[in-house]
Amino acid sequence: MKSLLLRGEDKNRWERRTALVPEDLKAILEKTGTRAFVESSPKRIFTESQYRQAGAKICDSMAPGEVIFGIKEIPEEKILDARIYLFFSHTIKGQPANMGLLRKIIDSGSTLIDYERIVAKDGRRIVFFGRYAGDAGAIDILSLLGEHWASRGLVTPLADIKRAHEYASVAAARAHIKEVGGAIRREGFPGELAPFTVGILGYGNVSQGSQQILDCLPTQRVAPGEIAPRLEGGQLDAHTVYVTVFKEEDLVASTSGSAFSLEEYFQHPECYASVFDAYLPYYTILINAVYWESRYPRFVTWEGLEALYRDAPSPKLQGIADITCDTHGSVECNVRSTDTDMPAYQVDPLTRKVADGHTGDGIVLLAVDNLPCELPHDASTFFSGQLAPLVPGILGADYSQPLKESGLAPEVQNAVVVYNGRLTPDYAYLQACLEAEETPQA
Repeated sequence: MKSLLLRGEDKNRWERRTALVPEDLKAILEKTGTRAFVESSPKRIFTESQYRQAGAKICDSMAPGEVIFGIKEIPEEKILDARIYLFFSHTIKGQPANMGLLRKIIDSGSTLIDYERIVAKDGRRIVFFGRYAGDAGAIDILSLLGEHWASRGLVTPLADIKRAHEYASVAAARAHIKEVGGAIRREGFPGELAPFTVGILGYGNVSQGSQQILDCLPTQRVAPGEIAPRLEGGQLDAHTVYVTVFKEEDLVASTSGSAFSLEEYFQHPECYASVFDAYLPYYTILINAVYWESRYPRFVTWEGLEALYRDAPSPKLQGIADITCDTHGSVECNVRSTDTDMPAYQVDPLTRKVADGHTGDGIVLLAVDNLPCELPHDASTFFSGQLAPLVPGILGADYSQPLKESGLAPEVQNAVVVYNGRLTPDYAYLQACLEAEETPQA
């Protein structure tokens, strides 16, 4: 049975999450009898005292651990030889920024298990941060826009909403936002902003997190096909937040004119084009919660935003929360990710330039790439509860054997990107990405 280590996160000062909470770690130690180490961290949401009480020893580096559990990417210079690493590596799409890290793990003779690829037979993710990115993203975009409008002299109840990291929990945030919802029922939104409409791209866990925050306000669902006639017909009032949830069939259409097929779209996205530009004039806020890869169409394009601002000097669209946060991706104007210190920047669709902050002119774009860290206690507890049942098997596997004979559970084997210094067959495609990064540019 190998020893485990919980690493101290160091990507930024806001990353306070942990992969295993003390209660779950204690149960693992009682079951396995192994040793546990916790790398010292002054900002982790759970204290070192709590981990000591759970049976772990506190250390000042990753050296004592054989199986190292983290959350975010580990700096290349900290990678140790012949370890088993579990974290969100952000390498499986061949992301150029992390090919150096992947190469270092290979060269160190280590094993990399990526949480993102721990999936059930049906492809459903088993270990993830649930709705918390959606929770935090919805809280933050409401808070940011409340301040944005206040700076322009438009007073709204949203100005009272704090940032996600300022709440002790999701429950505390929801309780406060329900009070804000009461003010909206009484006072409504000013005429310049009414009716207040929100479009959510996607319907999975992240979308559901955003929806549960919005539903603390007086909301009403409006189908994609109904938003234009109801808005233009004056059927929407100033005391309600109107929410539309978009599915794939609402976002794209077949280029051949044939009926939408979800299976065809997933397998052959090149046969589809985005139709989302047509919805841009009708929403105050967009929340992007759709998984995206470069082979899929973009949904919010520079061209669409430019046309919107060219045709309407004061367009309705004021804010975008790109929770998916693929830069230059499904929301094309997301040109760089942000962090909690400065969570948003403003986008000028006519010049295609961005400016820091959220109190000037332009569309407020929230692009924090690790939103669950703003709700560290809730997010860590949820994540740990999913990961903990898998840990004894990960610690007890025989990594000297071929992967298929190691004893790792099948769902964990699927997530092994590198095994003892070699890319596994399922991830052999990353070799081309590694070589592309190593090739000198002409």
